[in-house]
Amino acid sequence: MMLIFVRNPFLACEANGLYDVATCRPNTPLQRVNFMAENLIPEAGDRAPAFHLPTYPEGRIRLSKFKGEKNVVLYFYPKDDTPGCTTEACGFRDDLKTFDATDTVILGISPDSIASHEKFAKKYSLPFTLLADEERKTCEKYGVWIEKNMYGRKYMGVQRATFLIDKRGIIAAAWPKVKVKGHVEEVATAVGELD
Repeated sequence: MMLIFVRNPFLACEANGLYDVATCRPNTPLQRVNFMAENLIPEAGDRAPAFHLPTYPEGRIRLSKFKGEKNVVLYFYPKDDTPGCTTEACGFRDDLKTFDATDTVILGISPDSIASHEKFAKKYSLPFTLLADEERKTCEKYGVWIEKNMYGRKYMGVQRATFLIDKRGIIAAAWPKVKVKGHVEEVATAVGELD
């Protein structure tokens, strides 16, 4: 959940998801609105949110680096070296030639550190760039930093999601809730359909 604070001398609101006028209180100097991250997930046709992040193995990278040159598969995953994340990363690794043939780069992104990414990439011979979003700002921009619930325990984490960004910097396709099995093939098909 992301908090946004807005100065407003007349009212204060707290809302989960959509704005709820029933919760407004008059004459309060600060307005607080909670938006669920899923409401902020960019969709096909939207301009891809910019980022500038540290990476393994390349130092730092900006999305704009690829504009006019490459399509980008930007996939968000919860944690290095966990079963689902490893399966997904290895799927992209194993199908890399398909993506290379269509001028497409793979970028994996999680809140893990560069040291964690290095260990993960070396362990599984991952030939693509991993981005470290330790402050989760890019995760928030893409609406994938969400409240999760496991066995009744609520916590914040990354929702597995993938965005296909074309050479113009526009989101061509989005998969906001990824199921790992068959996902890489689905993305490869979408890349093949780009102009």
